[in-house]
Amino acid sequence: MKKLYLIPIIHTSADMGSLAPTLDKKASAKLRPELWQKHKKIVADFWDSISRFIDSLNVNGFRVYQDGLVTDGMEGLRIIREGISQGSRNYDIVGKLLERGAVLMKTEDLSLVKQEYSHITKMTGSKSLKERGAAALRYKLAKGKLLKQRDDFIAKRIEESLGEGETGILFIGAYHNIIPNLPADIKVVRVKEVDKVREYHTALINKRRWDRYLHELSEYLVSPVSAT
Repeated sequence: MKKLYLIPIIHTSADMGSLAPTLDKKASAKLRPELWQKHKKIVADFWDSISRFIDSLNVNGFRVYQDGLVTDGMEGLRIIREGISQGSRNYDIVGKLLERGAVLMKTEDLSLVKQEYSHITKMTGSKSLKERGAAALRYKLAKGKLLKQRDDFIAKRIEESLGEGETGILFIGAYHNIIPNLPADIKVVRVKEVDKVREYHTALINKRRWDRYLHELSEYLVSPVSAT
């Protein structure tokens, strides 16, 4: 049996590279200041919980699959180190996994990742409301198909590269849907429930105050991991 730990990503500004200032500004503008500050604390505590769980595993030989990573080897290591230098908690955890004997794997198709990045940069870089709206519409129309293509590619990469008796760790955005594409001989361990991460995102955007529902979701996100 093969095993795959699935870790849904909650992005920090450091994961966004040059897009971070624009995306941060847009996100904070949608939320009341107290919600934005609480959200940033929840994200930090979420990654603390993930890090403590990873530290409890014997990860030597684990294969590491990372959302957005289009290469491996020395170039892949360079990308991880660059993310670490920018303060990415996700990449910091990956870096520590590699130091402990895990192996970095190419996870995504370059052309598909480029397409998504192009859509996002056109939205964030638009100088007028009309341009921004048109770019957002084009992305909305392309997003579903593009996400499915990426999911298909990622699942195929895992199927081809994870050997019998081996264990992998997949760091993946919460709106991906990889599991249905994986073969039955891969046991998937959900380190955190993807649905809960999605629910948290939706509730955060649609609510004007930190209510009981948001509190319960955030408590789940930061709680110790019990997956085995």
